[in-house]
Amino acid sequence: MPLETILSQRALSRRGFLYGALGMGTVAALPARASQSRTRKPNILLILVDDWGWTDMGAYGSTFYQTPHLDKLAREGVRFTNGYASCPVCSPTRAAVMTGKAPPRVNITDWIPGRRQHPFSPILTPEDSDQLALEEITIAEMLKPLGYATAHIGKWHLGGDGYEPTKQGFDVNIAGTDKGSPPGYFAPYRSPLPGIQDSPSGEFLTRRLCDEAEKFIESRKDQPFFLYYPLFAVHTPLQAEAEVIAKYAKSSNFMEYQRNPVYAAMVESLDDTVGRLRAKLAVLGLDKDTIILVTSDNGGLIYEGKSQVPTTYNRPLRAGKGHLYEGGVRVPFMVYDPLAKPRVDDTPVISTDLLPTIASYTGATPPSGIDGISLRALVRDNRRPAARDLFWHYPHYSNQGGFPGAAIRSGEWKLVENYDSGAIELYNLRTDLREEDNLARANPAKVRELQAKLDRWRTQVGAKMPTRNPDHDPTKADQELTGSRRENQ
Repeated sequence: MPLETILSQRALSRRGFLYGALGMGTVAALPARASQSRTRKPNILLILVDDWGWTDMGAYGSTFYQTPHLDKLAREGVRFTNGYASCPVCSPTRAAVMTGKAPPRVNITDWIPGRRQHPFSPILTPEDSDQLALEEITIAEMLKPLGYATAHIGKWHLGGDGYEPTKQGFDVNIAGTDKGSPPGYFAPYRSPLPGIQDSPSGEFLTRRLCDEAEKFIESRKDQPFFLYYPLFAVHTPLQAEAEVIAKYAKSSNFMEYQRNPVYAAMVESLDDTVGRLRAKLAVLGLDKDTIILVTSDNGGLIYEGKSQVPTTYNRPLRAGKGHLYEGGVRVPFMVYDPLAKPRVDDTPVISTDLLPTIASYTGATPPSGIDGISLRALVRDNRRPAARDLFWHYPHYSNQGGFPGAAIRSGEWKLVENYDSGAIELYNLRTDLREEDNLARANPAKVRELQAKLDRWRTQVGAKMPTRNPDHDPTKADQELTGSRRENQ
């Protein structure tokens, strides 16, 4: 039976019966499973996709990538059009997701272990941590006292031995290491992955991770669980199943800026796993007991280093992964709550909101000192939170040509500060989503206002700042960065 049929039939039968019984005051007559769903704590499925751009699914505008399961989730949940990652690269956002804290507050501001320091660049970038400190309280550690079974299945990239997921509150760790890239998507893998030692030759990693996730759900169906599912997909290397690649190579639905058949096949493999997990939840009768949150760790990858072949495009957004422009930080962001009315929401939300949102759904006490807010009232009751500013601090040169800098979004305004050159850019996102018209000179008062807010925030979170490089050599610095400065793509 197709997934859509399974879910729709179950939704009609269970929700209709539950509401009818409650209306007649006959709670005692409810089936055991429906009664349990009203009393047990909700399961949490948190899906974090790697390098997944804002327009990399149908519901966000792509006509090339085929994502029926994600699109269905978007229709049935709350789809945020202003969802953001906490950093334009992976590890800092992952730390923000796990802790609810801004990346500089946990001293992880670059991917681990980070790009080497350019010896002749204008600035020296600050050192940050190569692991998430054990003193930080993760979502898993927050939920453990409530009786949650916890599993990490996929990419960790927040520390190696001594800092792996099982040291951070997870009962189970499948595939999580200190590495940021998968060891290839087909077995035999180039390096070992925890919990995956029996891979037959040719096994597809994305499919295997989904197998493991299904096994975990099955084994914990009688207790509340937190499944953190941070896929390696759609991170490079670009590898996918040959028959799926062939389908996109023959497709006539190419977009002007989205036309890579291998990447498209990787997006489809991601979509398949979402469909499989929702089907598993439905078959087990857990679909109405499970909150599903889906987002990405940064914007879609356009170019890596000196590569001339684009991976994806984030148009109409500017730039992509590694950049502080919208294409580097604006991402898909969806929350499925079985009791919430489906809709599209334009409230700005960010990675740090995931932990307090999960805390609110489960009744957990969030750690002190977090930076995010709970989205539960917004998702379930459409009660908008007070207006707030969003901030980014990325004091590093990225592999994709991004400059060290910071940014603030305040209402419709966005200010971008370049630590390398000292340049200030100001954009009105309501009228200039592409960030093409720099309004800094025309709006000095707004620049001063947003810079003051950014300065205060950096002080509050203990952001480490770059310093001027006494060995700076413009000619040699240009040679170091040649081929990677493509902010305007």
